[in-house]
Amino acid sequence: MYNSYFDNKIIWITGASSGIGEALAVSLAKCNARLILSSRRESELLRVKDLCEQSGSKVKILVLDLLKSDELVQKSKEAISLYGKIDIFINNGGVTQRSLIVETPIEVDRKIMEVDYFGGVIITKAILPTMIENKYGHIVSISSISGCFGFPLRSAYCAAKHAMYGFFETVHAELSDKNIFSTIIAPGRINTTISTNAITKDGTAYGKMDHGQAGGMDVTVFAHKTLKAISKKKVEAVIGGKEIIMVFLRRKFSFVFFRIVKKVNPI
Repeated sequence: MYNSYFDNKIIWITGASSGIGEALAVSLAKCNARLILSSRRESELLRVKDLCEQSGSKVKILVLDLLKSDELVQKSKEAISLYGKIDIFINNGGVTQRSLIVETPIEVDRKIMEVDYFGGVIITKAILPTMIENKYGHIVSISSISGCFGFPLRSAYCAAKHAMYGFFETVHAELSDKNIFSTIIAPGRINTTISTNAITKDGTAYGKMDHGQAGGMDVTVFAHKTLKAISKKKVEAVIGGKEIIMVFLRRKFSFVFFRIVKKVNPI
């Protein structure tokens, strides 16, 4: 279906130690991709590396923390040096939020923006010159349907994901004629632990699985749909269950959307 697009490609995935990143890595390993897996947790990266290597894929790990922005340019150079180039960068690392605007200190907003927006932007800027030199590259950004509208308890998260849309759509506008592609993936509710790790008003982890998250799309199904969209070089793909109708309503019938969003259970 899409294997040939990823065959022998060098693909760097951030946030690869669990959830969407892990599922994408395992699926790409079956496509004979050469992988670079990154996150903060080395032990979990090694676990995912072992899973990927069972498919015969070549896998290297590169530990990084998206919050340490001053290290990301050097980490990008290290990633390029592992195989000599990066063909596809999957910008997946991030954190969500569960707190009201009036109760959230600005430090929490800054942290979420640093991880969810600036981290991926810094890496993208660092690797684009090599992609341009090689006359091929594909930047894939895992945003969210929350990047398409505002939603309760997620003000900073929505802001970061909106910012991703603006930046990575501009990557497409400026560079697609140079054979550098940009794909934005907007997941709906996917069954991962992202809500468990969400940041609360005091900066600590939320520690609970949202009911909506638990009933979300299977992460392996999501990974397959995502890889299909990437292989078609789509500029945007909104992937999820019935909740993705919210994107359509916001874009086409905003007056209906704003009535509904106040009544939707945000967890």
